[in-house]
Amino acid sequence: MESNQRYYLRRASEERTAALRSITSQAREWHSKLAVDFAERARTVGPATPMPFASPVALSA
Repeated sequence: MESNQRYYLRRASEERTAALRSITSQAREWHSKLAVDFAERARTVGPATPMPFASPVALSA
């Protein structure tokens, strides 16, 4: 499952791309605003807690 921070970072990236591809200045401004909003949300959520990895089992010869 995607963490909140990862979701917000992904959405910020998608909105930045949409802003670059926008034809009208109004659409570009709106996507840019959304990109900033999502990036700010990602910053305030903080780093996601990493999931622990299973430690390798030591095999004895």
